[in-house]
Amino acid sequence: VQLIESGGGLVQPGGSLGLSCAASGSIFSINAMGWYRQAPGKQRELVARMSSGGSTNYADSVKGRFTISKNNAKNTWYLQMNGLNPEDTAVYFCSAAITTRLPAGFRRSDYWGQGTQVTVSS
Repeated sequence: VQLIESGGGLVQPGGSLGLSCAASGSIFSINAMGWYRQAPGKQRELVARMSSGGSTNYADSVKGRFTISKNNAKNTWYLQMNGLNPEDTAVYFCSAAITTRLPAGFRRSDYWGQGTQVTVSS
């Protein structure tokens, strides 16, 4: 299983940016997906998460500005970021809990994308 991120880049304060994460491989089901970020010198933190049923939760710092969504048919999820400010500058990682089918059964594991840089600066 691989998670491939796209999007990110440089944006001015107040601007918008969208990230996407596509999962590929021997996927039986995606149980939960999310976005995390890590700023220089800081720990990785949860930004947004969505369950397979569609329930979401967000970090307080991004509520009302960021939106997580998904396309089940494409095994892809997204993070729309609006009202960006310099404090949102970080490397953003997508993550998912994915069940794969094995010859002897099923296995659920956590997978991570490679990370994409988001820089908010004038």
